[in-house]
Amino acid sequence: MPASFAGKVALVTGAGRAGQIGPAVARGLGSAGAKVVIAARDARELEARAAELASAGITVAVAAGDLATPEGARAAVRVATERFGRLDVLVNVAGGLLNYGPVTDVALDAFDREFSANARTVFLVTQAAIPALRAAGGAVVNFASIAVSRPQARMVSYTAAKAAVAGMTQAFAKELTRDGIRVNAVAPSLARTAQNLADLKDDPKAKWVELADIVNAVLFLAGEESRGITGRVVPLTGQDL
Repeated sequence: MPASFAGKVALVTGAGRAGQIGPAVARGLGSAGAKVVIAARDARELEARAAELASAGITVAVAAGDLATPEGARAAVRVATERFGRLDVLVNVAGGLLNYGPVTDVALDAFDREFSANARTVFLVTQAAIPALRAAGGAVVNFASIAVSRPQARMVSYTAAKAAVAGMTQAFAKELTRDGIRVNAVAPSLARTAQNLADLKDDPKAKWVELADIVNAVLFLAGEESRGITGRVVPLTGQDL
């Protein structure tokens, strides 16, 4: 039976760029009945995604700002609580692979940017969301990466950042279970996003994880069907076993 989020409110970060995971997750939650807040830096991109969601009959609000700052994180949560009165689900998608190359070429500021985009955002938005999630008995779904368990060359800063996300998922889960908040993560391998398709269109060895499968995993972990599960990092590898 498909998950139902009727009457619930979800905040999805990293939901600005077309063809990426964030908008797909927002659409999935909205199609399942949730009111959705989408968050990212770029207000113009967010408004475009919001118009797409609204045209599909989804109730949506936008929160434009820097989620790697306490102010930006709190503002995103505030959109949900002030506009819709509650927050039941937080999906921390924001991040991505920003640096690819030899470890000897990774500048410290580039390392810091990748860690900030992937790990700092998870910490700050989750921290800001705890009071609202506690009131709702809510759920958090983070985005780690298969790179944590299957490290690859030339991805040291990304791997480190996603390892931090995996660790925070388990630490948050341990602490917040007393508040009725569940925290899990998905760890996809190569997602079939617009950006990945553009970067790897000529790679015959690419083994894709479909966006629909990622969305289904998020909905399961965020929904009532998984109420006995917390502190798990779930690998999503498709056919790449």
